[in-house]
Amino acid sequence: MHGTALTWVDNAGLTRVKAVPVDRLPQAVGSGVGMSPCFDVYLVDDSMTAGEYIGGPDGDLRLVPDLDRLTALAAQPGWAWAPVDRYEQDGTAYAACQRGFARRMAERARAEHGVELRMGFETEWVATRGPLSAVGAADAPEYPTAGPAYGMTRLVETSDYLRDILAALTAQGVEVLQLHPEYAAGQFEVSVAPSDPVGAADLAVLVRETVRAVSLRHGLTASFAPVVDPGGVGSGGHLHLSLWREGRNLCAGGEGPFGMTPECEAFLAGVLRELPALLALGAPSPASYLRLRPSRWAGAFHCWGLENREAALRFIAGRGATADGANAEVKCVDSAANPYLLVGGVIAAGLAGLGEPAGTERAGARLPAPVAGDPAHSDPGPDPLPGSLARALARFEASPVLRAALGEPLFDAIRAVRAGEIELFEGASDREIAAATRGRY
Repeated sequence: MHGTALTWVDNAGLTRVKAVPVDRLPQAVGSGVGMSPCFDVYLVDDSMTAGEYIGGPDGDLRLVPDLDRLTALAAQPGWAWAPVDRYEQDGTAYAACQRGFARRMAERARAEHGVELRMGFETEWVATRGPLSAVGAADAPEYPTAGPAYGMTRLVETSDYLRDILAALTAQGVEVLQLHPEYAAGQFEVSVAPSDPVGAADLAVLVRETVRAVSLRHGLTASFAPVVDPGGVGSGGHLHLSLWREGRNLCAGGEGPFGMTPECEAFLAGVLRELPALLALGAPSPASYLRLRPSRWAGAFHCWGLENREAALRFIAGRGATADGANAEVKCVDSAANPYLLVGGVIAAGLAGLGEPAGTERAGARLPAPVAGDPAHSDPGPDPLPGSLARALARFEASPVLRAALGEPLFDAIRAVRAGEIELFEGASDREIAAATRGRY
């Protein structure tokens, strides 16, 4: 082993890195590695905006690797990886650390309600031949597959590639649940076993960078952008979650909708209520709204349903021997999201639905009636979710739940980045937005 990549994810959803030689890792753990806080206001094109609290050339932070997550990278021989927490120079926690935010929300759930969250991401990506930066807005990328959606032909065409992804993830201790070709041209999906919220976000980063590394070894480029072709189906980064207390899954065995316990229903009602604002965290790019369209299984409507892949919040009921598998899926989100912000924001919304801490008399929120079928064909149907980043940002700015949970420095930095990217892509066509972002994620 020669080097260790120390990563964090910025508010534009890009994974940033500092690397140290392996023999410098103890010093990095003890005193951190320096990095400017200005990366919290970088946009997707590496230009920089500024917020009220963060921006400009001043200041320095310390990146401290979490050795509990240290992983030898199977597809990058000689390299290891560890996510970092960010601290001020005096050792105090950095208020705008996204990983720290996710940890705080998970700790609140335990402390206030005795609830443990298990979370897991589905990672979708599109593989193309050659770098996407060389493909213009008017041109189509070249894909390594020609078979039908979800077809065995696609797996045969790319069997060596997918085998190496499985082998690399397994060697890194990642438990893969499923790997399969997806709907769009050159599109694939991998699902991994659930973890604690911070661990789930860490895994989202590790899985993505592993797929990227294996792809490059096969002469391919992996894009995790919301869309590669704006005329087709995009790629999601769906988040699954379940609530547990003392070894029991609270998403099953209750008397609420489809077997939910009161805690599960209240938590999911809180998430559903905040979904329009949560889009600023989970669908954070102007390109996200090229994906978030009706009748594409993207979850474009503000509703929930049992096994309804058109609902923004899908509930999967566990039955019989699989009761412990009951969970909910947030479908309206994609991999442009910073996964730490997304898991933390979802927990904050769910906690608002739960209301007062356990042991008090206040009842939690209740879910509305579930929606069956495609909401786009219902009359009247549920309201659509915000159809642009500008509309999602307005809902985010108006959310006292997310503002209080994030804290002013992080809330303001996110707001500044979203506003900056709205301005960056003002007047751009769908194809121009897709071309400018598909090579960045």
